[in-house]
Order: sequence, then structure tokens, then C-alpha cells
Amino acid sequence: MVIHESGEDYLEAIYILKLMRSGVHAIDVANELNFSKPSVTRALKILKANGYIIIDDENHISFTEKGLEKAKDVYDRHQTLLQFLKLLGVSDETAEKDACRIEHDISVETFECVKAFVLKSGAVAEK
Repeated sequence: MVIHESGEDYLEAIYILKLMRSGVHAIDVANELNFSKPSVTRALKILKANGYIIIDDENHISFTEKGLEKAKDVYDRHQTLLQFLKLLGVSDETAEKDACRIEHDISVETFECVKAFVLKSGAVAEK
């Protein structure tokens, strides 16, 4: 199943939140993305139905293997593109916004070339 841009954004947000804390809930995702809780709840139901996340009895969100792989991939694309744009001299704020847009549409071939360039340059993706 192909995941849409918004689904990728949710997975990336959950991944980032999980890097910062052990338990992630829908309200945390809503606050991170600045979305309403009902919108987030709907999106999480879709991600759960498609096998990307699990929501336990205490409403903690965790990844399935497939979900974690996808979340890490989106996060890696974002961080790599962010570093690439900064290497070009793009301001931090603009680089962040543009990386978020580009990460969803870039081809695998182009991304792999950008990643090789960033690694060759010695820039390290922020974690």
C-alpha cells in the first residue's frame, strides 16, 4: 500500500516524538503537528488499519516493523535533504520548510545521489 504525504508526516512526527520520550499519545502528535486531536485520531486510525502503528489499551502509539521502517526512511530523507540545502547556503528556516516538501516527492535515484553528496561533503544529518 502506498502511503500518502500526510501519512508520512504523521509517521515522522511519531518517530521524532519517540526519540524524545518513551510514551507517545495522539495529543502529543496533535501538539507536534499543530493539528486538532480529532484530525489526528482519524489519521492514526488509518495508519493502524494499514499496519503502520499499534495503539495499546493505554493509547500509547508504537510502530509495527513496517511502520518503523517507513518512519525511519522519511526521517532520513528529511534530515539528508535538510543538510543538503544548508550546504547550498539555504537559511535554516527555508531549508526546514523545503526539506519537508521535497522529502515526499524526490525520486529514489535523486535522493541516493543527494545522500552520497552529503556524506561525501562530511555533513552529518542532525538527529
